[in-house]
Amino acid sequence: MRLHTTTWGSGDRIALLVHGLMADHRTWRRVGPALAERGYRAVAVDLRGHGASGRPPGPERYRPGDHADDLVETLPTGAELAVGHSLGALVLAQAVERLKPARAVYSDPAWHLGSGPAGYRAGLFVRSKSLTREQVRAFNPHWPDEDVDVEMASVRAWDERTAYALEEFRGADMWPAGAVVPSLVTLADPSTLVPPGAAGMLAERGFVVRTVAGAGHTVHRDDFEGFMSALDGWI
Repeated sequence: MRLHTTTWGSGDRIALLVHGLMADHRTWRRVGPALAERGYRAVAVDLRGHGASGRPPGPERYRPGDHADDLVETLPTGAELAVGHSLGALVLAQAVERLKPARAVYSDPAWHLGSGPAGYRAGLFVRSKSLTREQVRAFNPHWPDEDVDVEMASVRAWDERTAYALEEFRGADMWPAGAVVPSLVTLADPSTLVPPGAAGMLAERGFVVRTVAGAGHTVHRDDFEGFMSALDGWI
């Protein structure tokens, strides 16, 4: 599926931006322009079922592999940089060998969806559809008002079948076997998706791992400056 894209800048270097579950290209509203100021042409996708991209007929078409195939069909190969957050990091890792970016950044990646009582539950995400603005603000006290507005809009546009399609991957080992290209992992503090033991495993597999102190799961919105600082030497 060809995905909807949004571009910031017109530089010679290309940066690819892939959002997480429930979001769309608007989650990068500060990151995209910041990269453009550094000479990049930043291209952000809306994954299938998100934003302005298409909706397949059933949840079986929302598996990570389908998302990864969409990236390959839509985005240019050989970009200078590719950044994925959460679900976006999962599908970027599955597409990276074909996209062949010079460098990759995986932000609080969803490479393991827990299966225990505190593990992944699609229903918890679907309930976000009914949250009020005040509730979204309470869950994300550090976000600027514009990010709260973006969250409300992107969740309303989101097809919740994408969440149910991930249920079959609860407990599955989706950790990358190694860093295909030079790769940075930026983590929330603490990260519920990548606990310390897993972070150590990723380091052993060739990933550079950096934690953004005090940031929540959506690192680039919880602490934009901290996220950009964590990219020092990678952008």
